[in-house]
Parts: sequence; structure tokens; C-alpha cells
Amino acid sequence: MTERQLVFEDHFDGPTLDPAVWVPNYLPQWSSRAATAAQYELADSCLRLFIPPGQALWCEDDHTPRMRVSGIQSGNFSGPAGSTIGQQPYREGLLVREEQKPFWGWTPTGGYIELRARAVVSPRSMVALWMVGLEDTPERCAEICITEMFGKSVVAGESVEVGMGLHTFRDPTVPEDFAAPRLPLDPTDFHLYAADWSPDQVDFYVDDVLIRTCPNPPSYPLQLMLAVFDFPDDGPLDDRVPEFVIDYIRGYSQR
Repeated sequence: MTERQLVFEDHFDGPTLDPAVWVPNYLPQWSSRAATAAQYELADSCLRLFIPPGQALWCEDDHTPRMRVSGIQSGNFSGPAGSTIGQQPYREGLLVREEQKPFWGWTPTGGYIELRARAVVSPRSMVALWMVGLEDTPERCAEICITEMFGKSVVAGESVEVGMGLHTFRDPTVPEDFAAPRLPLDPTDFHLYAADWSPDQVDFYVDDVLIRTCPNPPSYPLQLMLAVFDFPDDGPLDDRVPEFVIDYIRGYSQR
């Protein structure tokens, strides 16, 4: 087995998010920093992303479906306001509303990325950790999704569908290869979600068990995206506050 060397670690045990690593917003170029600020707290050496009942919609006058989100990301980039240059546009012709200065926190080009986390999700909410291209050039945009869990797939105390794989977007060199196998785990408990990313393939693990393998991943730097989402059109609001609680994120190189 190839030896791994720890190159990045965040235990979220400081008083604030590390500004050298994280932007506490979700895709602010399509709205603004003020309107996309994450709702989060740091306590007990964990990051808790959450969506309180009164949180405003994200891009409420434009995005379909309607959603609320609290997310952070380890990179940020856009063109000037009025341009179409920006990360993860959600429709053709989308225009930048607020220009973002280039920021590259932790943007790996491979290795083993591991998350220890738990989640509370209602039938209309979800949590995810994914990695996307910086889109400093348009084709560097593909995604490695390490974990994605929708509350509507949860069988309480028994199992949940865990999404993982590759998304092409506008990069023709990366195949669309995504699946959400049902796994016997309770997402409200802490679990390990990981991806072993080499030039030839990505191996996806849950609790150190290999779940699936995807060939031909992106070969350029990717930034991390961590978020919890709520979709108001998917059902009534219940008494659960959607949350994603992250104990740590680690990154290893292979030597």
C-alpha cells in the first residue's frame, strides 16, 4: 500500500474559521458576500453548518428550485460584474452580480481526502462535501463528489443513500459517473467519508470500506465545498434544523 503523508488538517478548534483556507460563503459571485454568508458555529472542536427557520433564500429572485444554503468553500473566483465568468453557474447566461477576488485556500490536485461528520436532515434537506475545479479557465470545472445525502432517502436509524462520483459539467475529458448506493448507516452519527484521488481513478470510501471506483477524474486543482441545503418546495417545514457537523477534514499526499 502506498504510504500517505498528512499535508492538510482542520479540526475547527479555533475561535474562527481559518481565513487562509476558507471563504464562509456559498458561490457569492451569483449574489453577494452579504447575502450568501454561511450560518455556522465553532464549538467542541467541530464546525456546525446549519439553516435556521428564518434564513433567506439563496438567489431567491432567480434560482430554481428555491433553496436555502449554509456553505463554505476553500477557493473563490469570478470575472467582473456583468460577465459570465464564475464557478458553478446554475444556468446558461448567468451573470456575475458581485466580482470575487481570486482566492485559493486548500486546492489539492490529488491524494486522500477524508471527512468525519454527522448530519441532521429532514425530508426536504441535504448535506454534501464535493470538490470542483477553480474555473480559472472554463473547462476546469468538473466535480468529485465525496458524499451527498438527502433526508428523503433516510430510513431512520437504519440506512441512507450516499451519493458519490464524478460530474462532467463542461469538461469533456471527465465522464459523468455518479451513483448513490444505499448504505447501512445512520447519518446522525459520526462517519468517515473519503476519496482516494489518483491520476487514473478515484476510490470512494465510507468508514474505511471501498464503495465504488470512478476512472478518469479531473487532473487540475479542485477546491472543497461543504454545505447544508434546504428546499422549501419539497415539503412542509418540520421542527428539525438541518445541520452538517464536521469534526475534521484531512488531506494526504501519496509518496
